[in-house]
Amino acid sequence: MCSIYSFILLLFLIIQGANSRRERPNIILFIADDLGYGDLSSFGHPTSSTHNIDELAAKSLLFTNYYSASPLCSPSRAAILAGEYPARSGIYPGVFFPDSTGGLDPSKETITKELRRRYGYKSALIGKWHLGVGKKGEYLPTTSQNFDYYYGIPYAHDMCPCHECFAKGDCLSTCHDKFVGCPLYENNSIVEQPANLVTLTQRYTNKALKFLSQNHKSHFFLTYSFHQAHHPQFAGPRFHNTSSRGAIGDALMEMDDAVGTIIRYIKKLGLRTKTLVLFTSDNGPSLQRQERGGSAGLLRCGKGTTYEGGMRVPFLMHWSGFIMPRVSHALITALDIYPTLMSIISVTYSNSTDGYDFTKLILKNDEKHVSK
Repeated sequence: MCSIYSFILLLFLIIQGANSRRERPNIILFIADDLGYGDLSSFGHPTSSTHNIDELAAKSLLFTNYYSASPLCSPSRAAILAGEYPARSGIYPGVFFPDSTGGLDPSKETITKELRRRYGYKSALIGKWHLGVGKKGEYLPTTSQNFDYYYGIPYAHDMCPCHECFAKGDCLSTCHDKFVGCPLYENNSIVEQPANLVTLTQRYTNKALKFLSQNHKSHFFLTYSFHQAHHPQFAGPRFHNTSSRGAIGDALMEMDDAVGTIIRYIKKLGLRTKTLVLFTSDNGPSLQRQERGGSAGLLRCGKGTTYEGGMRVPFLMHWSGFIMPRVSHALITALDIYPTLMSIISVTYSNSTDGYDFTKLILKNDEKHVSK
């Protein structure tokens, strides 16, 4: 019996020693779009084929009680970056459309700005932005939030005429046809309009890999913001009509493949223990689209409502060697991501944030310690 206790004590001391010697990690933040609590097989869906995310989840701290800050895209994404309630960030109550003129206040302190100013992190946002464009591009990520690189569509992919962006038969006439085709931006310039959604995810992944290749010797912060699984779904040729779950299953498979590609490349670069990976969704599924809108599992309602299904979404954190794989039932919100990342990076942040630091929970398995 004594030898068992001695072994447990030794293991604890080794883990504590590793944590005390940890360096500032690189950060990869995956944000899915309208992904419901019940959409991933690791969260209980019987037919979703998300093997890469499932494998990541098995090696991660998986949260069962994580809530977005809003049941809609724009306010929830602002909350992740700035750690503020939507009413305080100014991104409230709805979302930005192509003809919107506002955006996330450039004076806001955000994850990107803090990492860049304090420790020189290189940063990129690949994919959906949805925090404003402005009349002259003043709210784009590289302008307002100091991202070093941006490649993506600045709002939802259904805000364009169906026939211009989707493969034939995929849109189901549910897009906003009054707008022009979705613009694909690279930094502050439009490089394609309308954006070809069929090949978009592969191009996003290639741009993400290029960013990692160019910046792996310095600290980096990569945000890969998917358009999946927002209705109407799309998928590239390798995934179109291949899943048992229809269009949304195809879209999830392509997103899952992108996550797996990025994680494998991080391992190839030798950065497995030097990179903190987060995966979550901006809000719940679009259940008004029925089977094409996603799944909230056993939760009530979905996107656009403040019931459980609208705001309770998947969330996991992975950091090999530092975060013990397990399941946590602690109550966590999107507001907590900002202060927690600042704590892990050892940045003294403004106390005006509405979130709480849960570093001790993730690194020391202290379920009771979530502090402002």
